[in-house]
Amino acid sequence: MFTIRVSRTRSRALLVLSLVGSWFPAHAKSTGTLHGKVLDPLGATIPNAKVALLQNGKEITITSTDQEGAFRFSTLDSGRYGLRAEATGFKIQDTPSVFLSPGATMDIDVSLQIGSLPQRVVVSATGAEVPESQVGASVSVIDHEQLDNLNPLSVHEALRTVPGVQVIQTAQRGGTTSVFVRGGDDDFNKVLVDGIPVNDIGGAFEFANLSTRAVDRVEVLRGPNSVLYGSDTLSSVINVTTRHGTSTIPEFSYSLDGGNFGTLGNAVSIAGAFHQFDYFSEFSRFDTRNSIPNSALHDGTYAGNFGWTPNGTTQVRFTFRHTAVALGDANAFASYGIPDDSSQKNQYLYWGVTVQNQTTAHWHNLLSFVSGDLRYQFVNPSPTGTTFDPFGSGPNYLGNTVTIRGANGFSSTGQAILDYAGIYPQTFDSRTTRQSVYGQSDYHFHPDLGVTAGFRYENGNGYTNSQGVIASTDRNNYSAFLEANGSVAHRLYTTAGVGFEENAVFGFAATPRISQAYYLRRPPTSGFLGESKLKFNFGKGIKEPSIFDQSSSLEMLLSQLPQGPSLIAKYGISPVGPERSQSFDFGLDEGLWNNRARFGVTFFRENFYDVIAFVNASVLPVLGVPREITQSSGFFGATINSDSSRAFGAELQWEANVGHGLHVQGEYTYLDSVVTHSFTGSAIQPSYNPAFPQIPIGAFAPLVGARPFNRAPHSGSVVVSYEQNRFGLALTGYFVSRRDGSTFLTDGYFGSSMLLPNRNLLAGYQRIDLSGRYAASRHVTAYCSVTNLLSEHYQEKFGYPSLPLTFRTGLQFTLGGEGGWWK
Repeated sequence: MFTIRVSRTRSRALLVLSLVGSWFPAHAKSTGTLHGKVLDPLGATIPNAKVALLQNGKEITITSTDQEGAFRFSTLDSGRYGLRAEATGFKIQDTPSVFLSPGATMDIDVSLQIGSLPQRVVVSATGAEVPESQVGASVSVIDHEQLDNLNPLSVHEALRTVPGVQVIQTAQRGGTTSVFVRGGDDDFNKVLVDGIPVNDIGGAFEFANLSTRAVDRVEVLRGPNSVLYGSDTLSSVINVTTRHGTSTIPEFSYSLDGGNFGTLGNAVSIAGAFHQFDYFSEFSRFDTRNSIPNSALHDGTYAGNFGWTPNGTTQVRFTFRHTAVALGDANAFASYGIPDDSSQKNQYLYWGVTVQNQTTAHWHNLLSFVSGDLRYQFVNPSPTGTTFDPFGSGPNYLGNTVTIRGANGFSSTGQAILDYAGIYPQTFDSRTTRQSVYGQSDYHFHPDLGVTAGFRYENGNGYTNSQGVIASTDRNNYSAFLEANGSVAHRLYTTAGVGFEENAVFGFAATPRISQAYYLRRPPTSGFLGESKLKFNFGKGIKEPSIFDQSSSLEMLLSQLPQGPSLIAKYGISPVGPERSQSFDFGLDEGLWNNRARFGVTFFRENFYDVIAFVNASVLPVLGVPREITQSSGFFGATINSDSSRAFGAELQWEANVGHGLHVQGEYTYLDSVVTHSFTGSAIQPSYNPAFPQIPIGAFAPLVGARPFNRAPHSGSVVVSYEQNRFGLALTGYFVSRRDGSTFLTDGYFGSSMLLPNRNLLAGYQRIDLSGRYAASRHVTAYCSVTNLLSEHYQEKFGYPSLPLTFRTGLQFTLGGEGGWWK
């Protein structure tokens, strides 16, 4: 790990030198300087450490740190350099190469780690790169090495190994995929790609379409952080980073693989660095027909990451990602016995430009402009199923006769409505664009005390179009924050801040957050018991309404009625408000076995309140809405801030480097989540199946006092990986207990005979995946992956069969670069 700063002398002269340089050519060759400090994981300096200067991966000169932990390399020609630092009791650390401009002075701090377990850098906790040992936040990092070992196709597959995270994928590859963190809803996560917000307006994100191609690392902050990231951050921040080039020798790579169910994938990339520039560019394509009729997936992704370092103080970076997806939508195949003929297309375009400048040795500034464009088209070309019209009002279309069974022992046999009467083809499409300007300024009064302030302006606009019914929005949102972070005696670390949001829909909101880490025992160099870190976090989060929530709100619906404006003025009806969360967690991280092993436990409590839901007009008076409004002609209900839930639980995680190339990691999460308030039609008026009339059923939403749908009380994973020379193997197991849910079915008479009780409807399951690779040479690598190795039959969502045993095998060809994956 390393950080870069510029010396004060250099920065004060920067403006004068740049002006002079623009008018007069340089006739003398200028030399530069690299200097900095070597630090331990807690930020304390390490004297007498050996520091080597690297160029093209080779040592060209060596020095040692003084009693203050400082080192210095002077009279260096312009070029790309790296550092290698080592000290007794610490692991050798190499830094990525950086470009030293003519006459520049660069300050690089190198942080060493103890033991053989990786000590990763995190960003989402403080907004700047900080060793995870110096933060109290619950953060997990999946780095490039782990992604290589697991070899997943999509980011959500890797997220299954993160504590507190549950992933639900409907159907098979490409099917709608949701991520639930600590009991929160699937749209409570702020998702970033290279710092670009990629959520739809109101928080939704489709994880099925986020490929791991070109991804360098994935960082997950569990808990809200609306201080730094504003709206949509109710339960987590998930930050995905694209690879970038580092080698002065260009690296070309091409991979080709295939498997069962017509699976074919290929990718081509180029990466490298030349003087002030670094570059990475990759295009990939993946196709499969899956094992269910009408569920073929076609996914093409391009990703680029380009950097320019004009001098030792400034860096400019441009990132770009475009994804185009086409998918057959067979619907809940197991519930109907026949596939629907629907299909969908998705297009995603994310790009951003970021400029960073180390203005002085203590002052760092950042400015970025980012844009995200999301398009979605769905079409059901014709009705599917058997025509059924018992009331003479127009035919509906039924699936085949099926017997559905729940893990709770209940079952039902019959036919459910697959397609409803109406005009076909039925279409739905949407497009949203979010563009923002963000500025951040960091000032360190002292190495142990810093302040960060930031400001963001965002414009979000878009529409949804369902059979010609259009809802649109155009929002200008503003946010700002102030945050302080510091440490005491390299033992107590604190981050505290407050965010301010001015939203075009709900107005003003403030969100505080505090995070602390305290070391009962500082990292030693040897011994069975290593460091002992206590951690504590408290924070609040907010989420803005979606386009549907805004267009269906009480104020918006009333404004469209003839008497609506007068009713709004008479009763002071306000816009729909933000959804909110309050989070608290504390825990212990313990290093073991000369820091070759690590164990952690975290206890958390999450409250989600003011959650937006659609409430029928007949129920609104219970919430204080005057009957004069609810009895208005043409008024059937509205979305309002009415629901709430709470969750508490515990996360356990462990990791060990056993030796001889064997590495083991695992996690387990216990979750107790319950709906505390709900005023939806399903909750106020539950359904009853005539076959078991004493059991109330939430047909489309959970009942009050029950678990939220698809949140398992027990979940976990284990990853066992082995690497030796050119060979690598990883065995991964995922374990999920029974979950509450609904069949979401209506029989031909619009009755509830195809509904089953919600409690423990979905069975628990265990899934084993296997991946491996062998480097025949530094130019050719063979790899394979097997998903669901034991061919277990399970459903992550009722009626949607999950992946059967699938396999892929292929070759990767590499030219250039500075070493293979096994180096």
